[in-house]
Amino acid sequence: MNRTLTTDEAALAAPSFISEAASKAEPIAVPSVLFVDQSGQLGGAEFSLLPLAVRWTAHREVLLLSDGPFRQRLESMQVKVHLTLEASVSKINKEALHLNWFFALPGILRQVRAIARHARQFDILFLNTQKALVLGALGKPLHRKKIIWHLHDIMTREHFGFFQRLIVKWITRYAVDHIVANSRASAVSLVDLIKCPPESVPVVHNGVDVDEFSRTDGEDAGTIRQLLGLPDEVHLIGLFGRLAPWKGQHIALEALALLPDMHLVLVGSALFGEQAYVESLRRQATRLGVEQRLHFAGFRDDMPAWMKAVDVILHTSTEPEPFGRVIIEGMAAGRPVIAAAAGGVVEIVRHRKNGWLVPPGNPATLADAIETLRAAPELARRLADQALLDVQQHFSLDAYVARMTDAIIRVAC
Repeated sequence: MNRTLTTDEAALAAPSFISEAASKAEPIAVPSVLFVDQSGQLGGAEFSLLPLAVRWTAHREVLLLSDGPFRQRLESMQVKVHLTLEASVSKINKEALHLNWFFALPGILRQVRAIARHARQFDILFLNTQKALVLGALGKPLHRKKIIWHLHDIMTREHFGFFQRLIVKWITRYAVDHIVANSRASAVSLVDLIKCPPESVPVVHNGVDVDEFSRTDGEDAGTIRQLLGLPDEVHLIGLFGRLAPWKGQHIALEALALLPDMHLVLVGSALFGEQAYVESLRRQATRLGVEQRLHFAGFRDDMPAWMKAVDVILHTSTEPEPFGRVIIEGMAAGRPVIAAAAGGVVEIVRHRKNGWLVPPGNPATLADAIETLRAAPELARRLADQALLDVQQHFSLDAYVARMTDAIIRVAC
């Protein structure tokens, strides 16, 4: 099931571990991998898995526990996808875990067996989400494959209940062979939870395809402003990603009410039954009198063009962000980013150096930051230019894939 890389391929795939072996003219056995993800939607965890699955050079397959656009995106990029669906298991979430797990037990057992059955065909089981972690790790006595968990969450009591953290603690101690965290914030939270050495939870920051953003020009951005019915001179601020209470779009609306001559576009859609939040945003906009300056764009595939159409990109999460993919995308788009200073965000943004940090959940401070950058276009440009250099150096897609490849091969050896 392994595929052997040539020396040249090995040197390009993962600089640290593979290049060392390649320099000794030893063939590198790239393991076959079954990637497992609980979601069919396109969220941050899925966007981090996508390039890894696409670029994997050995036999690989993606196993999804629910269907949706993620499957379609993978298949359009020639990645084989298999579905194992259980409606009762899909309904389990961190808010209703204690209520739903018992009734979903037959479905849980079926999915554990299904994942184990597929895992037997591969060298490594790569679990990309928490539900995938539980179901994939519980089946380890059946498949006996090495397990990697890609941690995308901050594992604290503020984010997860006692029972869920207990399950993660037990599974990671006794069934997982290797963990990779998407930020130091995520890694520290897990180290505190399971009391393991910090070096046992390495960090690999997500990456973005900078070339994808450089291919988008100003004409595309102008077309988007026309679509919104906005002239070029209107100052447009943008918020990108899933519409959800903890993502803080309501904070941005409060700030918009303090900025009477600006417009705000929300690019993204509600996932996981959060449509009620979208309706609450519409009611809030009416109450604040900003409904004519608020634009709902929905989910968009052409994210680089939409990011380049705005003057400033906002990040307004009210809870610590495990990483903040939208931030490095905004940096790649060459736009100044104002972000909530918590969690993995502070590993990306350096205040007044490559972006602007504000306290989470503070509309007045957010509005002040937006007004500051509008009043000082040279400062905004300097922040954006430095951000682009930083994302090219520290958050490139090639570096991300190489480091993750390195981590997976180390486990297989």
